[in-house]
Amino acid sequence: MEEQVILVDTQDNQIGLMPKMEAHEKAVLHRAFSVFIFNDKGELMLQQRAADKYHSPLLWTNTCCSHQRDGETSLEAGKRRLQEEMGFTTDLEEIFWFVYKAPFDNGLTEHELDHVMVGTFNGEPDINKEEVEAYKWMSLDAVKEDMETNPDQYTAWFKIIFQESYSKLTHA
Repeated sequence: MEEQVILVDTQDNQIGLMPKMEAHEKAVLHRAFSVFIFNDKGELMLQQRAADKYHSPLLWTNTCCSHQRDGETSLEAGKRRLQEEMGFTTDLEEIFWFVYKAPFDNGLTEHELDHVMVGTFNGEPDINKEEVEAYKWMSLDAVKEDMETNPDQYTAWFKIIFQESYSKLTHA
């Protein structure tokens, strides 16, 4: 059965459920989350999406992101997906949420109320090769500079989320 996303209003009140692909085809606002994992040096762990992902393959993005399941808190969802994609868990803290819209070149659109979370990890991830091609650690300033120089190397949503989050992440 196809994964369902939680439809929400602009105040994050749940108003229904919809199959994930349908929500992205219709650009319907739904709940999502983005996890930013930092090491003790203040570097951000980026992931490169797997080559066979149905959108944005091989592009760099934040540590992990996905959608909450019905009845699951944002923090529970973040920990679940971090384990599924990157092979580790750590404590997470939600720092804020915001609404954004990002169209893809394949006709799908992300229209999400995104809960942004941060955590700390200093080990080596055990990446799920079906989800993640590679990972790297970069300072926020290096990410910002590289994103300006090579914008086509990053996911559409990460560029939006990073811009929205930059000042909050540097103070998190």
